[in-house]
Amino acid sequence: MNDASLSRRSLLQAIAATVATASMPFSWTEIAQGLDAAHSVAQSGGGAKISFFTAAEAADVEAVAAQIVPTDDSPGAREAGAVYFIDRALATFFSQLAGDYRDQLAAFQTTFRQQHPGVPSFASLPSNEQIDYLKGVDQTPFFNTTRLLTLLGMFTLPAYGGNRDGIGWTLIGFQDAHFFRPPFGYYDRDYPGFVIDR
Repeated sequence: MNDASLSRRSLLQAIAATVATASMPFSWTEIAQGLDAAHSVAQSGGGAKISFFTAAEAADVEAVAAQIVPTDDSPGAREAGAVYFIDRALATFFSQLAGDYRDQLAAFQTTFRQQHPGVPSFASLPSNEQIDYLKGVDQTPFFNTTRLLTLLGMFTLPAYGGNRDGIGWTLIGFQDAHFFRPPFGYYDRDYPGFVIDR
């Protein structure tokens, strides 16, 4: 493993570990409740699809997410399908954010068009120009919420819509395995009918 990949892994581990310091539109209790609800949604089935966003909205949100966790020699938010997690979250288990988020996204798109007349969308900009634009909006509620949802989409259970094929877990070195070691779990190891719920 080269120094660049170690550096990226360290960065992603730091992001995952310090997401609590981010400016969040909801509390950790609400996140936990939302993820419990996400579990129920995931159990109902359904593959990755866009239902909350329009195609243009999804493209812009995906482009922002891809700058938050970019693709380099390792996959990023785009490959992890973070936009599908964000879409599902706003349509279901984080629906209390949906109205405000849609308004913030519309404002983001309107301001972008005003500052870039003739450019069809944020998603159509080259990557370096996207980064330049985001530097001017990285303290807005829209960006803060998108950042948090992107990180959740990178590192939650794949069944919730993001973290496709466990990409996020691989990036931070997490192994999706139950460890039957004291003091946790060892008493369930040989219990008949014990199933790890994923």
